[in-house]
Amino acid sequence: MSEFIINNQWISISEMDEILQSNVPLALSEKAKKQIVICRDFLDQKGKDGGKLIYGVNTGFGSLCNTAISERDLSTLQSNLVKSHACGMGKTVPNEIVRRMILLKILGLSHGNSGAQLETIERLILMYNESIFPVVYEQGSLGASGDLAPLAHLALPLLGEGEVIMEGKKVHSSEFLKKYNLKPIILRSKEGLALLNGTQFMSAFASYAVSNAKKLYQQFNLIGALSLEAYDGRINPFQANVNEIRQQIGQISVAKEFNEILKGSEMIARTKEHVQDPYSFRCIPQVHGASKDAIDYCAQIVEREINAVTDNPTVFVEDDDVVSAGNFHGQPLAISMDFLAIAWAELGSISERRVYKLVSGTRDLPAFLVANPGLNSGFMIPQYTAASIVSQNKQLCSPASVDSIDSSNGQEDHVSMGANAATKLYKVVQNCFSIQGVELMASAQAMDFRKEKSSPKIEKLRSDYRKAVPFIDVDCYMHPLLKESTNFVKNNLI
Repeated sequence: MSEFIINNQWISISEMDEILQSNVPLALSEKAKKQIVICRDFLDQKGKDGGKLIYGVNTGFGSLCNTAISERDLSTLQSNLVKSHACGMGKTVPNEIVRRMILLKILGLSHGNSGAQLETIERLILMYNESIFPVVYEQGSLGASGDLAPLAHLALPLLGEGEVIMEGKKVHSSEFLKKYNLKPIILRSKEGLALLNGTQFMSAFASYAVSNAKKLYQQFNLIGALSLEAYDGRINPFQANVNEIRQQIGQISVAKEFNEILKGSEMIARTKEHVQDPYSFRCIPQVHGASKDAIDYCAQIVEREINAVTDNPTVFVEDDDVVSAGNFHGQPLAISMDFLAIAWAELGSISERRVYKLVSGTRDLPAFLVANPGLNSGFMIPQYTAASIVSQNKQLCSPASVDSIDSSNGQEDHVSMGANAATKLYKVVQNCFSIQGVELMASAQAMDFRKEKSSPKIEKLRSDYRKAVPFIDVDCYMHPLLKESTNFVKNNLI
């Protein structure tokens, strides 16, 4: 794929990932350009007709929706909107998320229902193609009326305002314009709202989480299977019959996957002295499966959103209508991201419990997974670290979507708080990679005390992992090894 042509086609999350990962340039189709121009011309004509107030076209914003704005002030109104709404605070948003925001904003505006100029959209495409990342801040959006503050920061460089990351350095946006011999965009009626009203901040984080979902889920299963082997666990709870009668799709899928991962294992086939395993092993199909079902549901909601028009008002040229409604309200995403955070936190929670069992000195394993415990603390504190991260995930799972604070003098009286759900979810995803790093380090260490071999898939995992992280004979500086283990699960496992 030499370039990706935007033609208002449905884009799946996997296709979106392919676009982002391949670094192919974006371009608008002639059909998309035509729709954009028709919509813009329609709005310009509406502004000239006069008489009728159209929200965001010739009125103020929020509780000022009934305040008329003269035609000569419409451009100033829109630029004032962008500058005044750029009130973000807190940490800067990672470039990988900002890049998603730009792509999603381009996709949303290209449908031709927002009234953005062709020049504005093509400027965003230039920024995407040239890896120009506006400096956006995590805090400031209520997740209704769109992600106003973060999207204002995203839009500032169009006006030559704010800052961007260019060639790895933070510079004033004027430097970006100068390098590409560009002039600031003169916004036309409604364009500021088209840029600021939207769910692209929330959608960027949500799509990132879903994009990592398959990888994290498969890795929790693969690492969990290694832990099951290292703990000398039983395969019986993963039999098809006992899982199929529960009729939960995710559970059935997990059980099937574990049987495939462990096919051909000497360790799983050997005679077991114990009758049953602790829940953290025995109930893997039920717990991992429930999270898989939640992830699959949330992926549907997010995929709909990345293909949506979410600014306000929405322009329907064919109906001669400009509708002021609420597509910018982030509730679908807010609830889904809270749900995703819970699903991930539970996968991390049961993972830490497996680590706890592995270091407990049972099932013929040495206490804390070292040959000389007492003199050596071994894996005592990595389990503490995992427990600390799991506890933080639980705190991050307090739902943002049930909160609302009245704003804009009561005009915006119910908001989603989806932006807070988004930033919490991002942290939960990063935490889950860290937890996986701890479990893999512990399960690989424990399995090295076993004489029997596991399945080909598990043995390949062990071999690949040992090239990055060694077996630990005696106490050593653990942080670098934990960091390397986390890097392995992020970049080299699946």
